[in-house]
Amino acid sequence: MYAIIKFFLFKMPAEKAHYFTLDLLRLVLKVPTAKFFFKCFFTVRDKRLKKEFFGINFPNPVGLAAGFDKNAKYIDELSCLGFGFIEIGTVTPLPQEGNPLPRLFRLAKDQGIINRMGFNNDGVDAVVERLKKRKSNIIIGGNIGKNKVTPNEKAVDDYVICFNKLFDYVDYFVVNVSSPNTPGLRELQEKDKLAALLNTLQKLNEERIEEKPILLKIAPDLTTSQLDDIIEIMHETRIAGLISSNTTISRENLTTPKTEVETIGNGGLSGLPVKTHSNEVLSYLSKKSKKSFPIIGVGGIMNGKDGIEKMKHGADLVQVYSGFIYFGPGLPKAINSLLLKKT
Repeated sequence: MYAIIKFFLFKMPAEKAHYFTLDLLRLVLKVPTAKFFFKCFFTVRDKRLKKEFFGINFPNPVGLAAGFDKNAKYIDELSCLGFGFIEIGTVTPLPQEGNPLPRLFRLAKDQGIINRMGFNNDGVDAVVERLKKRKSNIIIGGNIGKNKVTPNEKAVDDYVICFNKLFDYVDYFVVNVSSPNTPGLRELQEKDKLAALLNTLQKLNEERIEEKPILLKIAPDLTTSQLDDIIEIMHETRIAGLISSNTTISRENLTTPKTEVETIGNGGLSGLPVKTHSNEVLSYLSKKSKKSFPIIGVGGIMNGKDGIEKMKHGADLVQVYSGFIYFGPGLPKAINSLLLKKT
């Protein structure tokens, strides 16, 4: 069924198809009993799938990565598709339009996606209002970033604003300093800058009556020495976990014609092309850190087998994005079902 739907969706511009699909899902789920049947069909319920990390009990280890529902508009609908958790954002203090259209592109031959969205979102205040009204109780992560116009020397202020405003409405936070689509953002991954940012947020966290887990999302393009720095920072700042990894700026080993890729231009690449390198980075972090902190693995999970492979490389939980677009809403169920068979 999804193959037929995808055929027509892939005839549309990628970003238009994205929102068309989400609006269609919302419309379908307005039909009486539709949510019940969707949950029955797509959700795998089994106590063996339950995971507890950084103080949160996850019903299953498969989440939806940030970027799919940037503005927390479709949480109730997406919660019917079998996910164990959903990450919203990236959210910034002020609304911003993001980069000019077009900014989302499919590499169908490679099962990949290039995006240069640029943190387009409605701003933290609008997101908070939607979170207040959500009906589902699915676990929510808040992925936070800085506005494009905010200079890096004041970036910490943007993260603090988002942290404080979202605190009562999300279950965990993700500090995004690894998107390639906001100028200068990845400079915040430098050791001293990153440690200062995370220490500031962790201090605010510790001042709360009850702390919320803070995770860091990194790029897959870091050198080995930079990955070593990340491990050191994780121990120094005592944040809860890591997400490995974001999109890559690499264009290696693509079957899509080089001229087509060059015409698309800048942006972060996700999907199947990033799987191998993403797994290598994940494996290095897991082994070098001796599993001293939980890691959420993301990048190139296109089927159940890929999800299992990600966990073998050291992921405690996994997230999907591009695979969800290419292979449809049955992906979380496929991963969870295969996990049960391996148990």
